[in-house]
Amino acid sequence: MLIERGEVAVMLKRVADEQSAITRGMAEVEAAVGVRGRKYYGAFDADGEEYRVCVQLRESDDPEALGLEMGTLPGGSYARVRLIGEPPAVYALIAPAFQRLCERPDRDRSRPGIEYYRRRDTIDLLLPVVREP
Repeated sequence: MLIERGEVAVMLKRVADEQSAITRGMAEVEAAVGVRGRKYYGAFDADGEEYRVCVQLRESDDPEALGLEMGTLPGGSYARVRLIGEPPAVYALIAPAFQRLCERPDRDRSRPGIEYYRRRDTIDLLLPVVREP
């Protein structure tokens, strides 16, 4: 399914793109910011070694005080795959599903792939794509 997304201002923490670092980074951001009522994302570049744990910015947030950076998740066209399942089992589905998604010929390597944690048991995988005019 193709969708259009707007740009999202986020606070972020950079970690290595490996499961143990991502898990640790997510726990650190959740501890600093809280979970309830927050929108969490993961972002990674097409060929990079870095993963960014992101949480949508609120007007009252102070990223520096929380030890986080400011950033933006770019808007545009994305191919979406929705994963539904109980954690932690659903997390094991992310990498293989993204690998299949990344085989799309219309992939836009200039924008990061995004994991949007909609709910505890629902994750949207978003691959940036180039739409033909």
